Amino acid sequence: MGYVYYSSKKHRKAKNEKNDTCKVCNNDRCQGCICDTLRNLPTQTEVDVFLDGGVVLEDVTFINLNNQTCCAFFVDTGNEAESEPGSTLIVDCQKIQAIRIEADD
Repeated sequence: MGYVYYSSKKHRKAKNEKNDTCKVCNNDRCQGCICDTLRNLPTQTEVDVFLDGGVVLEDVTFINLNNQTCCAFFVDTGNEAESEPGSTLIVDCQKIQAIRIEADD
């Protein structure tokens, strides 16, 4: 059994004919606990994000994670003076120390 190569504009995929798994796609570029958690977190989940360096993004809503760039997208839903409700925040998931998933009230 060999490999069958498929060409696309984004990348080349090498599929193993035996088990049909993609050797390129299965290697997630974004590593770490938080990236793994965001990969499985439902969209529209309200979280607090704790970044490297001590900055905290409070009351943001998770939108999605781009596995190619490691960019996590959030929308600011906070009511604090320093927040800008409705603005989009883009954060490298590998630079996030922790997230707090807001409890349902």
